[in-house]
Amino acid sequence: MNKDINIQEVIDLIKINIPEKSSLKNTLENAKNGNWESKAYYRFVDSKNANKPDAEWQFKENIVFDHPKLGTIVLDILKDERLGGIEFVKFI
Repeated sequence: MNKDINIQEVIDLIKINIPEKSSLKNTLENAKNGNWESKAYYRFVDSKNANKPDAEWQFKENIVFDHPKLGTIVLDILKDERLGGIEFVKFI
């Protein structure tokens, strides 16, 4: 678990650096109640039975950002435009 990372600060930085019309802004603003799954991954949506019928986790795409201190960050975006989780590549 990587308690040194403030997830809200990471989300705020990404929101500042995306185009104003991007749907990603709403996705990030609605990300709530996550937890550290590992030292490199902060999960917002349960991935049990990922991509199976009736599973909460239905993957759509990855969006990659470079953070000035944390390096490469990968956002898992789900089909319903929710943020599934954030991966911090440098901590893998």
